Amino acid sequence: MLKIYFSPDDILRTRVAPGADPLWELILSVHVLQVRSRDPLTSGWRRGVSRELRRHVGKEQLRLLFTLNPGQGYFPDFLTPHDSVQGLEAGLDAVRSTPVPLLHRDLTRLVAGHPLPPSAAALARGEPELLRQLTDSMEQYRALALSPYWPHIQAAVEADRARRARALLDRGVEGLLAGLRPMARWESGVLEIHGYPDSRELHLDGRGLLLVPSFFCASTPVALLDPALPPVLVYPVDRLGGLAHTAGAGGATGSGREALAALLGRTRAAVLEATDEGCTTGEVARRLRISPAAASQHATVLRNAGLLVSHRDRNTVLHTLTPLGRAILDA
Repeated sequence: MLKIYFSPDDILRTRVAPGADPLWELILSVHVLQVRSRDPLTSGWRRGVSRELRRHVGKEQLRLLFTLNPGQGYFPDFLTPHDSVQGLEAGLDAVRSTPVPLLHRDLTRLVAGHPLPPSAAALARGEPELLRQLTDSMEQYRALALSPYWPHIQAAVEADRARRARALLDRGVEGLLAGLRPMARWESGVLEIHGYPDSRELHLDGRGLLLVPSFFCASTPVALLDPALPPVLVYPVDRLGGLAHTAGAGGATGSGREALAALLGRTRAAVLEATDEGCTTGEVARRLRISPAAASQHATVLRNAGLLVSHRDRNTVLHTLTPLGRAILDA
């Protein structure tokens, strides 16, 4: 079990990451790719990505990246720097600039339970060429494994952020933390993560906690091993029906809105548009000046068609777009 201890200052400084973190998604997707699973939400992605990697990237080019990220167990903290919250380039720059003592420490921990190739010794010494090769392979991998699916990953993360924002507005940070159940339990200033692979405690000491919603995180949330690093907790989101390859999407136009209304009906199209950033049934009803029962009925039809996902929290139901719903709204 992982126990995270909060002071009053930590509660004030706890926040949710502004979107899908490019390096956390990259690293965790490498783990998912290597673990045999019948999960229908990622099985098609695994087959397609494995095929594309064999076709376009040699094994040697990705060997170090995959070796540093075994399917299970410890993986180095330096691969997911805090800077990646600012975007991919900032994160990769931070990886390339990792201090030698941190490289040596992380790789020593990894080699204790996992054999590493000879190139890892040069990496542990901080040789710039090896760090550059590593980040180049991360960019190659991302272009094939994540970029074609990124709109769907973002949509799933944004749907979760809408839920967390609602909990924060309604019940404060403690309501936000309590809303992480069943993957975590909040009680008396301690957030407990059951099923964690090892037993340890993390004292935030006034730094607060960054909550990072992640598509590729498995069922158990993940924290960095080094307690001196900025504290993060990466947790899984609802995958909203899985992944589909996205060639691109254009902006919505007036004629597109008319076509959408003709396809779905004006009220149902308006319900879909209202849920773009998350909306409860009551808010949909007030915004469109229809009865709550009618709003619920339209949302049910859209949900059954795979365009919305609905999450009940006490007496309210929050509706957010699925990747398919967002694609239809934007097409």
